[in-house]
Amino acid sequence: MALSAWAYLQHPKFGALPEGDYLSTLARSPNHVEGEFRNLVDTPMRTGESGGFVANVMSMAFDRNPRLKPQAPVPSVRRDLKALDPAQDVVVWLGHSSYFVQLGGYRILIDPVFATEAAPAPFLNTAFAGSTPYTADDLPDIDYLLVSHDHWDHLDHPSAVALRDRVRHVVTGLGVGDYYRRWDYPAERVHEADWNSALELDPGVRIHVLPARHYSGRMFTRNRTQWVAFALETPAHRLYFSGDSGYGPHFREAGERLGGFDLVALDMGQYDARWANIHMFPEQAAQAANDLGAKALLPAHAGRFSIAAHDWDAPFERITAASEGRPYRLLTPPIGEVVRLADEGQDYPRWWEP
Repeated sequence: MALSAWAYLQHPKFGALPEGDYLSTLARSPNHVEGEFRNLVDTPMRTGESGGFVANVMSMAFDRNPRLKPQAPVPSVRRDLKALDPAQDVVVWLGHSSYFVQLGGYRILIDPVFATEAAPAPFLNTAFAGSTPYTADDLPDIDYLLVSHDHWDHLDHPSAVALRDRVRHVVTGLGVGDYYRRWDYPAERVHEADWNSALELDPGVRIHVLPARHYSGRMFTRNRTQWVAFALETPAHRLYFSGDSGYGPHFREAGERLGGFDLVALDMGQYDARWANIHMFPEQAAQAANDLGAKALLPAHAGRFSIAAHDWDAPFERITAASEGRPYRLLTPPIGEVVRLADEGQDYPRWWEP
């Protein structure tokens, strides 16, 4: 059994911890302290009545909440993404924290997970029925692949391999780029950047790599790679994608630094009082949208996987209530729908309701 477990852990999907000269390079970051990356503010992992990792896993495994997952397939739509006019600025929510974006004539893919399993082994984190209408083959060639951190529901090995020959640039935080180099992406296509950095690899688009409040780790070792948020800036629009993040001052700082955003996509699912610092409750996401100076808000980290013990549709109900009277528009498209940034009249049904 031990040999079988060891052999399984050699699979490329697990990657490897930074070492040698590469580790020394990461250690030059001011955000890398005593061998690991640190959040900008104190962020205890366990909060409330947390009983530790094993207790939390057991709680989820034996939770009797009948509404952890939808009873019927999640409503979704399937558009011809290859046929979209490249000059049209759009955002397509692909479920959970995955997005396809066309901005300034560039095609951008964020945290793509096309697999139905987002875990180191089968049946640990299975996607809801109906929540994966697209595959990697349904996408056009990608200019920028952005990856927020190395957790399984954001960094997906099968998706990365399927996209390998169709991505011009990979942009991610410090340490995460090594996964892609190990998965045979040419090194010159992989770009790692620290918090509060900006990359301009093509004319007319700037990619900001910004702080998030979270943690990293593919298995049991934490925080050897960095977790980030992204802002996309063109002459016409500014967009923000939080990745996984608890609430913190970094939202207001990003809004003030970049002058607000036309659209933000914020972590508001998989929340729990036991890990309140590393994921936002929907009400906190509503406040974060205000802090960012958002004109429109899209939900993220919901709608495909059940990682926390709340009802699967609770994030959508709570963000709808929390957004009443706020200065931004709440956008709740079904998975796969095309959100046109220039069309402020788009409206969506409450698709999560029975």
